[in-house]
Amino acid sequence: MKLLQECQLYAFVDTAYLRGRAPELIAQQLCDGGADLIQLRAKESPLDELRRLAEAILPVTQRAGIALVINDHLSLAQEVGAEFCHLGQDDFFRAGYTHVSQLAAVVKPTETRTNGRSMVTPKLGIGLSSAAPEQARRAVAAGADYLGVGPVFPTGTKPAAKPVTLEYVRWAAANLHLPWFAIGGITLANVDEVVAAGAQRICVVSAILCADDLAAACRKLKDRLPPARSSG
Repeated sequence: MKLLQECQLYAFVDTAYLRGRAPELIAQQLCDGGADLIQLRAKESPLDELRRLAEAILPVTQRAGIALVINDHLSLAQEVGAEFCHLGQDDFFRAGYTHVSQLAAVVKPTETRTNGRSMVTPKLGIGLSSAAPEQARRAVAAGADYLGVGPVFPTGTKPAAKPVTLEYVRWAAANLHLPWFAIGGITLANVDEVVAAGAQRICVVSAILCADDLAAACRKLKDRLPPARSSG
């Protein structure tokens, strides 16, 4: 599995953009294009449907050596064997958590058996969203494995969210020392601005999922990114 520090292009299987396409086929195209992380995002789907989607996608990501991220649902992420769960500020802090270690009460180590041997499921990594320096500092102090920084530009994924602009990206580049991904409205037309502001990792939803060729869209975006450093 690719190390988080080495990941640069964070892509999505978002049910709002499926347009009748099979989620596992989308996941395969993202993998073929060089996506380093893939998040399953299904805001309007019931839990049973989300589980079905995750179980369809996970074999694809595992074969490719790419981590799967489940949006919002901690217990489901562990149940299906995903490597990460991504949470918003409200999902985490307003729920009463102050550190990711507290999630152990929700997500407990489980044992599975492989070839007759008992194995403990690896620790579930946690990503947190942030839209301002104070939120980022709080997320770092809470022990997040990575941060989302955005939305940088207006985005149809979160139409009510006020863009944080490139100023927050510049702040993140100067102050964050764990992996972070710029997110929100990033396209081929503006990715160079995001990189110039200091981002070396990006999350992209619609600019990939609305493209005619998903793998090609991934490759074009990834080609515009600088080599990832070990931190930041």
